[in-house]
Amino acid sequence: MASQGGKKRLSISRSSSSDSEGGILSRVSSAVSQSPIVYRGKQAASDAGYVAKRLLMSTGKAAWIAGTTFLILIVPLIIEMDREQQLNELDLQQASLLGTPGPPK
Repeated sequence: MASQGGKKRLSISRSSSSDSEGGILSRVSSAVSQSPIVYRGKQAASDAGYVAKRLLMSTGKAAWIAGTTFLILIVPLIIEMDREQQLNELDLQQASLLGTPGPPK
């Protein structure tokens, strides 16, 4: 019986040591997860995500405003300048074909 008691104590001590290891790990992990440093890190990451989302939304709005303004104001100006350039080239071409008038006598 003494040998059986020794085995029983050995198995109990092993199970209690594994329980204490699990307890220590869970206590350490809970202590780390509840740490103010971890909390501040999570808060900073959350704030950074919020700022990035707002920045992307604002950038999208600004890009939309710039794009529509470009289409409404700048593109017609470019088209009109191109037409004027074509007319000037046509006038120069006609003048070269007809010849310039000589000096008056």
